Amino acid sequence: MIRALTGFATRNAWKVIALWAVVGIGLTFLSPLLFSRVVQSQTGDFLPRSYDSAAALRVAEDHFGLDPDATVVTVLVARTDGRALTDGDQQRIEAGAARLGERRVAMPRLPDEPSFLLPDHSQTPRVAPAMLAPDRSFELLAVAMTGDTGDQGVQKVYKAFRDSARAEFAGAGMRTGFTGGLADASDSADANRTAATVGGALLMGLIVLLNVLVFRSVLAALLPLLAVAIIGGAASGAVAGMASLTGLKLAPSTQSLISVVLLGIGVDYLLFLLFRFREQLRARPDQPAREAAAEVSGRVGTAITSAALTIVAAFATLGVASFGQFRSLGPAVAVAVLVMLLGSLTLMPALLAACGRGMFWPSRALRRQPREGVAGRYGELVARRPVALLMTAVVLLGVLTAGVAGIRMNYGQGGGTSDTPAAATAAEIARALPASVSDPTTVYLTAKDGGAVKVEQFDTLARELGRVDGIGQVGRPALSPDGRAARIDLYPTADAQSKQARDLVAGPVRAAVAAHTPAGTSAHVGGTAAIFADISTAVDHDLALVFPVAAGLIALILLLLLRSLLAPLVLMLAVGAGFAATLGAATLVFQHLRNGPGVDFTLPLVLFLFVVALGTDYNILITDRIREEMHRPGPARAAVARAVRHTTPTIATAGLVLAGSFATLAATPGTEQTAFALTLGILLSAGVLSLALVPAVAALLGRALWWPLRTTDAPRENRPDAPRGNRSDAPHVPSAVRQHL
Repeated sequence: MIRALTGFATRNAWKVIALWAVVGIGLTFLSPLLFSRVVQSQTGDFLPRSYDSAAALRVAEDHFGLDPDATVVTVLVARTDGRALTDGDQQRIEAGAARLGERRVAMPRLPDEPSFLLPDHSQTPRVAPAMLAPDRSFELLAVAMTGDTGDQGVQKVYKAFRDSARAEFAGAGMRTGFTGGLADASDSADANRTAATVGGALLMGLIVLLNVLVFRSVLAALLPLLAVAIIGGAASGAVAGMASLTGLKLAPSTQSLISVVLLGIGVDYLLFLLFRFREQLRARPDQPAREAAAEVSGRVGTAITSAALTIVAAFATLGVASFGQFRSLGPAVAVAVLVMLLGSLTLMPALLAACGRGMFWPSRALRRQPREGVAGRYGELVARRPVALLMTAVVLLGVLTAGVAGIRMNYGQGGGTSDTPAAATAAEIARALPASVSDPTTVYLTAKDGGAVKVEQFDTLARELGRVDGIGQVGRPALSPDGRAARIDLYPTADAQSKQARDLVAGPVRAAVAAHTPAGTSAHVGGTAAIFADISTAVDHDLALVFPVAAGLIALILLLLLRSLLAPLVLMLAVGAGFAATLGAATLVFQHLRNGPGVDFTLPLVLFLFVVALGTDYNILITDRIREEMHRPGPARAAVARAVRHTTPTIATAGLVLAGSFATLAATPGTEQTAFALTLGILLSAGVLSLALVPAVAALLGRALWWPLRTTDAPRENRPDAPRGNRSDAPHVPSAVRQHL
């Protein structure tokens, strides 16, 4: 089937290219509109309904009119001269808040920006006084806005409102500050915009530079980026379309994560094809380029398909996760990778067939066989010193793995830039009020029979909650507009996103609620701290379930691909060691050396899936080539040396490209740990596992690696896929290896 697909693409090259161009460019333009309809910005909505904080959210939505897409901006208003607010100042602040709450904020647009492609987030925010500082140094306003905090359109609306609020209070001699999730996201995006632009430009430059150095060609340097951009646009549109049709809600970070993954693996797959295409043209200079493209695409297509299906299978296991953010990420990545696989088997072979030998113009490298170079000498080293190389790799991985000792999970969403105006405003508020004043923990209460409740029923509960150590302030019980629910706001002294707040809510607060909730009523604890306390429970469950299921599926794919029992075991042990080493390094840097609260709670799972699944790509490539070379006559170590010589440039270049892609995530607020860990994990997978550990084990085990099957020693020219009419591809055994063997 793979050869039929690649053969069709090479025979109808220009038609395939035109079709992909139309589909890819069209879906690229539609993607922002499609994604805006399937993104779910509230983390708590990803929790199963059985969790306490999720039940609290439903009460808040049903009885208190909480908009599930709402985000609260806290506005600080103070006198510019630093004096305490007077009664007259308070009246002016409340009047200004009323005027702001009546104004519709139009979303700013660029002059040439197509309105039908970018959703309109214009809205009228709800503005209300929230709290006065005990020393009357400032008053806080709560501003409810709707939309995903990471959406550029929503951020534009927030900035327009911020400018309006500043102008409103400046006329009364007041200064303003803004904080909260949306304010923090907007400020962080502004602070990181330059870094993101520079990072993206550097990545594109890295890809072009590497390809120029390796292929010395214009087309080979630029076509990978163009092809991946077209396929990536189609993949993003397919993911958003799939989510729209199935009702799946995606996390705000899904689109950027998918873009980075597709860029990395897409360039990797095209590099796999380019290197083998060039090798084929050198070996058979008289073979028509279209025929060479078909032959190479069919042969490499099997390895690419296996590598892509490994990623798909790994992420498909997220379907069994209980946390919705994980469960939605799985199908999204799987669909995107399947589209990239389709492009790798159609568009990329079509480009090879259409360009032919012109793909490597103006280089003259096709006219001569390359010298062994660094890759050849390294292949000889692997064959001569496999034990030393294996021990070096094991020691390095072991040292990094030791960093995982004492690992802690951090469920905070901080991650933003700490020197932004939003962070400064939050710090000013925290000096006078409890740290969680802008993000309280709330106890929601309803009657078990669904009837009305009375505020007096909950006075005792409010008093008991006020006695809990760590609660700085307790609000009076308040009834919902329909009279069928009540709420009690709690203001812990610890920041709502901190571990202290999570432990407080999960332990003493919920214990007090369970002990003092009046008979005939039910209570649920909600808010950021409660949500992340429940997420920690869900994630622990998912890690214990997803890891073995994903590992089993990957092992099954390797078993089917390699048709061996020992080779898949070697590869699984290798990628497992790479995962442990990467997680240990991340823990060492972000928890131990930087004295942080721990590693991000999503990191182990995301790292496992990406590093194991993507790292297996390189292991599949080197192992498949080792098996191919072992089919040729001669010693097994010579076959390993040839395989390493041929694949080292491919794996090294592809690994650098994929690592560079993940490194650009560092410019996105809150993804510093993910960027570091994924970048290091890919470098370890490519440089240590695929080019050192796996070849060294193959050199030591020889043809026994393929037990219980045997590799044949039939001459290459007698095999069906062997090149004919040219002896330049005869087995080459480096002299040093020949002497050693």
